[in-house]
Amino acid sequence: MEGFLVALAVSFGVIFVAELGDKSQLMALTFATRFKPIPVLVGITVATAVVHLASVAIGYGLGAALPTGWISLVAGLAFLGFGVWTLRGDKLTEEEKRKAERGGKSAVVAVGVAFFLAELGDKTMLATITLATKYGWFGTWLGSTLGMVAADALAILVGRLLGRHLPERTIRYGAAILFAICGLWLIFEAVAEL
Repeated sequence: MEGFLVALAVSFGVIFVAELGDKSQLMALTFATRFKPIPVLVGITVATAVVHLASVAIGYGLGAALPTGWISLVAGLAFLGFGVWTLRGDKLTEEEKRKAERGGKSAVVAVGVAFFLAELGDKTMLATITLATKYGWFGTWLGSTLGMVAADALAILVGRLLGRHLPERTIRYGAAILFAICGLWLIFEAVAEL
């Protein structure tokens, strides 16, 4: 039970931070201006649950096959990379904005499909894979899914209350610093183990 709670807490925190200022969080803001918040959250939750389930399966399989010291080292380097990626920032392309603004008969389906496609290969998917190499799959899956949904729910709430005046630069720098701290921690842990 303790391992599950650690996996849940760590993955929730890491993915919540990773999602701040991410492209899919910008998509959540855009969808929230077009659809009611509940269908947007349902679509985000379903898409995230599916993508992160595949992510933990990949990560858990890698974790079982590779030595833990090397996994920690690669994970630490990956987190440093995620920090740099976060500093670079994400912007919605015009095509992604058009997709977010188009609404079909079902907002849940429109949001779900858009989020599923946007998350494939995204830093939150890669971070989930990385976390699953070190922690249990179920806690990582649940925590990463809840972390992403919470961050996107926050974006929807803030977006609806404050419009588009988010301190994007501050969020981006804060998330990058947290990624760097996690990355350095994993690297030090790996060096001690190797």
